[in-house]
Amino acid sequence: MEGYVAVTDPDWWKRLSRDPGPKDANFWRPSARPRRLAIGTPFFFKLKAPYRKIAGFGYFAGFSVLPDWLAWDSFKLANGVASLKELRTRLQKIQLGARIEADPGGHIGCCLIAESIFFAESDWVDPPEGWSPRTQSGAGIDLSRGDGARIWRECLERVASAAAVVRERGERYGEPVLHRPRLGQAIFRIRVLDSYDRACAVTTEHSLPVLDAAHIKPFAEGGAHDVTNGLALRTDLHRLFDRGYVTVDEDDRFVVGKRLREEFENGKTYYALQGTKLVLPSAPDLLPSSAALAWHRSEVFVG
Repeated sequence: MEGYVAVTDPDWWKRLSRDPGPKDANFWRPSARPRRLAIGTPFFFKLKAPYRKIAGFGYFAGFSVLPDWLAWDSFKLANGVASLKELRTRLQKIQLGARIEADPGGHIGCCLIAESIFFAESDWVDPPEGWSPRTQSGAGIDLSRGDGARIWRECLERVASAAAVVRERGERYGEPVLHRPRLGQAIFRIRVLDSYDRACAVTTEHSLPVLDAAHIKPFAEGGAHDVTNGLALRTDLHRLFDRGYVTVDEDDRFVVGKRLREEFENGKTYYALQGTKLVLPSAPDLLPSSAALAWHRSEVFVG
């Protein structure tokens, strides 16, 4: 199995290591060029000089080009900065130092890293032997042999007490296998919006500031942060969906309950959407769960 050793700024690690995880993290960069890795690829955080050590790892859960405000709004401190202003300041410094032209819309490339764990300095892991200090962008590494196997083993040793990691892998240091990462709220939001081409499934509204990633079955009720448990909805439709005034039928059509009119003597804007066929992801593995939608109709929808 391949892993990826990414090079990062020590300040990014320092901010994120205040909560060692596991958690979602945004490994951002000014370039919008996609990072082509398989979902579940182990993603190691190697600090730049003067440290040059591996200070944590997580699992690659996708790549997305995001407006900087959406990256901040979704990940907050998991961007490794204290504010949107600081994120923009760091981007400007990187762009100036590397002579990278700033995106006029403020878009950045985001590697979405799930189950990220950050080590204390005493637990840092040595990088691959002979790794050039001039390497700035990272590189793939074979985890089944040599230095790659050592790094993988040592990183797992650092988290051997984490029950979730041990449970996922069975034997403690077995043969490396591709891992399906558990997503947190931040990555769930981005993955759902991207799966629906950043458009409301009902209205096809594309204005990103008014779009939400709605859980079909809430996390508090046992629903997963999984794309199949999500819908991209306009903010007002999301609130109506969560409160049970609207739902989705067995044929993936939008349903507006009579209670909306009865309780508020209005709702004509929403009744005009009655029966609208949802625009869903084209990939079968991203389609909303029929079981989750049935749960919403029986447990949440007020009719």
